[in-house]
Amino acid sequence: MGRIMAIDVGGKRTGIAVTDPLQIIATGLITIEAHTLVDFIKNYIRTEQVDRFIVGWPTNWDDSPTHGTPHAAKAIQLLQKNFPTIPVEKVDERYTSKMAKDALLEMGLKKKDRRDKKLVDEVAATILLQEYLRSVQGS
Repeated sequence: MGRIMAIDVGGKRTGIAVTDPLQIIATGLITIEAHTLVDFIKNYIRTEQVDRFIVGWPTNWDDSPTHGTPHAAKAIQLLQKNFPTIPVEKVDERYTSKMAKDALLEMGLKKKDRRDKKLVDEVAATILLQEYLRSVQGS
């Protein structure tokens, strides 16, 4: 069994989280520059098996697109083109960034560290993946 990779796409940065090979635990992996996503994944899958991509799908409460929706749509197209054998699934990402900031606050990080957008993006991807795992595991 391979890993599930969660991708929190942004205009500049993209947060990435992965599961363990048994697909039980979500762990933040890295935040990369958005334009390097395909190259990063190509390098990653040389040593790790990925069974599925989940991509955060940003929408407003009324399900209308946000400023981030086109970035997510472009990432999905790139994933499907470059990794056609790996399924891609859209997952609602509403409030993951807020939840990430709250989690960093609860962890006791200093205000300066909580402002690190790279860390927020990585934690947001981890939360996205945790929520996905919770939904498919039925708990």
